[in-house]
Amino acid sequence: MTRSNSGSRLADFQLQRYEGNPILSPLPGSAWECEVTTNPAAWWDADSGEVKLLYRAAGNDHEHRVHLGLAVSRDGYHFQRVSRDPVLSPLPGGIDAGCIEDPRIIRMGEWYYVTCATRPAPPGRYWTKDESAARERKSFPPEFPAALRDNYTSTHLYLTKDFRSWIRAGRLTNAAVDDRDVVIFPEKIGGKFYTLHRPMQWHGKGYPNRWPGIWIAACEDLLEWKSLRLLAKGEFPWENKIGANNPPLRTRHGWLQIYHGVGEDKQYRLGALLLDLKDPTRVTHRTPLPIYEPSTPYEKEGIYKGVCFPCGHVVLNGTYFLYYGGGDVHCAVCTAPLDEFLDHLRKHPTGGKRNSMAGNPLPTRSTSSRRSSSRKK
Repeated sequence: MTRSNSGSRLADFQLQRYEGNPILSPLPGSAWECEVTTNPAAWWDADSGEVKLLYRAAGNDHEHRVHLGLAVSRDGYHFQRVSRDPVLSPLPGGIDAGCIEDPRIIRMGEWYYVTCATRPAPPGRYWTKDESAARERKSFPPEFPAALRDNYTSTHLYLTKDFRSWIRAGRLTNAAVDDRDVVIFPEKIGGKFYTLHRPMQWHGKGYPNRWPGIWIAACEDLLEWKSLRLLAKGEFPWENKIGANNPPLRTRHGWLQIYHGVGEDKQYRLGALLLDLKDPTRVTHRTPLPIYEPSTPYEKEGIYKGVCFPCGHVVLNGTYFLYYGGGDVHCAVCTAPLDEFLDHLRKHPTGGKRNSMAGNPLPTRSTSSRRSSSRKK
C-alpha cells in the first residue's frame, strides 16, 4: 500500500490531480452561475476536435434553481464558456421546474443523449439549513404524487444535436422512487439498451443491500418501465452508500465504470468496476481501495465539505481524463494512463457473479414516504 496524492494511506493507486485545478469556477456577477459550477459531464467531439463540458450551475437566488452551462477545450485542461446564458434551464410549471443537474452524456449517431437529475421544485439554499423555500411550496393534498409532495429527485432524458435546441424526452425512472445517478451505456448490447440507477429507497429490510447501491436494467425503449437488478453494493470500509458516476467506457477488458462511495466520515471517494462486455450485469473486477479522494481546499470546502463527484470522462492520446465536481462548487479533472489504470483494476477480480435479486421491488410505506429535501447525492 502506498500513499495517495492526498497523503492518505487508504489507497494503492490514485488518479493524478491536475495541478491547474479547478478548471472552471463560479463566475462573479453572473445571475445563473455565480454560486456553483460543478459536476460536469464530458464528451470528446471528434468532428470539432473539442472536449465538451456540460456542467451544473446556479446563482445566488433564494430558490437555488439549477441550470446547465457548456464549456469547450482543445486539450482537455483549459476550457472556455460558449455562452453568457445557460444552454438548458428548468421549465417553469414543468416536472423539471426546480433543477436540471448532474448531467451524463453519451452520443449515438447525430444525437447526444443526456440524463439529468431533476426536481419539480427548487431545493432552496439547503446548505444554510434555510427551509424557507420548502415552506413556500404549495401544501399539496395527500392524493398528489409523492414526487410532487416531497420534491423527489427523478432522472429525465434530454436529446440534442448542438446543445442549443433540446427535446425534453421524458422521465427515465419510476416516479414513486427517488432515483438519480442514472447513466446510459453508450451503445446497445445484445440489441438492448442498458442503464444504471441508484434508487434511494431500495435498501435495508427486505433488500440484499444495507445502503443505497447501483442497480442495472435492460430495456427495448429508454422510456419504458424498467425491471432493475442489483449490480453492486457497498462492501469495503470506505463505502456504505454507492452510486454510478460517468457513463461506462468500452475497453478491451470490459466496461469501465467509475463509482462513488460514501463512508461513515461522509467523504465522497471514488472506486472503479469492470463489467463484462457482453453481459454488463456481471461485475468482473472492482477496486477494493479508493482510486481518488478529496484532499484539496476546493474539494474539502464548499457547499459539501469533502466530495469528488465525476459525471464524465474522455480518452485523449491514451490518457484517461476524469472530470469531477469539487465541494459541489468547482469543476476539476484528474488523469491516468488508461492502460495503467486498467492493469491496476484487473489485479482485483470479483469472480463475476451476478446478484440474485431481480425485478422491480416496491419500497415499503416507510421508505417511499421518506422526504428527499437534502441535496446530498
